[in-house]
Amino acid sequence: MTADANTNADAATDDAAWMRRALALAERGRGAVEPNPMVGAVIVRDGVVVGEGYHARYGQAHAEVNALAQAGELARGATLYVTLEPCCHFGKTPPCTDAILRAGIARVVAAMADPFPQVSGRGADLLRQAGVAVEVGLCADQARALNAPYLKLLATGRPFVHAKWAMTLDGKIATRRGDSRWISGPKSRQRVHELRGQMDAIMVGAGTVRTDDPLLTARPPGPRTPSRIVLTTTADLPPDCQLLRTAKAVPVLIAHTQELAPDCRARYESAGCELLRVSGLAGLLDELGRRRMTNVLVEGGASVLAALLAEGLADVLHVFIAPKLIGGQAALSPVGELGVETMAQTLGLRIDTLERSGADVYIRASPTPSHGA
Repeated sequence: MTADANTNADAATDDAAWMRRALALAERGRGAVEPNPMVGAVIVRDGVVVGEGYHARYGQAHAEVNALAQAGELARGATLYVTLEPCCHFGKTPPCTDAILRAGIARVVAAMADPFPQVSGRGADLLRQAGVAVEVGLCADQARALNAPYLKLLATGRPFVHAKWAMTLDGKIATRRGDSRWISGPKSRQRVHELRGQMDAIMVGAGTVRTDDPLLTARPPGPRTPSRIVLTTTADLPPDCQLLRTAKAVPVLIAHTQELAPDCRARYESAGCELLRVSGLAGLLDELGRRRMTNVLVEGGASVLAALLAEGLADVLHVFIAPKLIGGQAALSPVGELGVETMAQTLGLRIDTLERSGADVYIRASPTPSHGA
């Protein structure tokens, strides 16, 4: 290998390392910036980081601006590594491209283009026209994975759907009497609360409300306060359930598929609930997307999870497996009827994460287009 080739290889390695740093910074905004994307930025001059930042909260300064503020005059002639193409329009904040040009940045390396219609390549073009060297595509797969919820909301108008359950090693979520507290251990329950605190909404079926009487809040609170959503046919919820008793403090949306009697509507509205008639899960997700909800967590029950999976509406699964056995045919399973008759019809999954969670095992998996094996 020639000296020039060695130099180029070293530069590419450095570029990737700085971009990985920017991606790690971007992750810090999870739950606080949505429906905006998570973005991180690192400014490097002569091989030394002179500024870095990330988008910390919706409506506040973007990652590039925070990094430039830290770098000051040292940004002139430097390289900016950023996980998403810089914006070039006025939104909640001024264009990042203007700040980049004023600072005298010589080179911009962006992980991916921003598909937002008012940017979508225009930010990179504007910088190039001003004489800035621009490269797009380094660590693109990682950047797309980081902002999958943002990208889905833009592309489909629907939020990114997380399905979650905890089960025993033999695949049970409760005993035959319905007792489920607690299947998973303290560490797993803590992780679930952290996940809840990053969501725009948490959804369950009416059966789960009647059986478990969940509160569906993040404890302790996270960066977001998710709405609690109950998917039901006739809205026959226990009048003393925790959701109704706390609806005036934390939003509760009752999504019902049949028309409700006026007295029924009045009862729930007086408790502080919002009522919304929907045609089913897909229609509900369309409405949540119109409300700019980016992440929705579905916690059960079995029939809701089955419908979600059967209709191809789940984007990721969070499954906690406890080292316990319940046994018996009457004990409940996490997913209801999927209509699977043969192994060729099974829903395929890709394991993205498999790790210990205290005494439990945590699996993050994504549905795949193919079925069976």
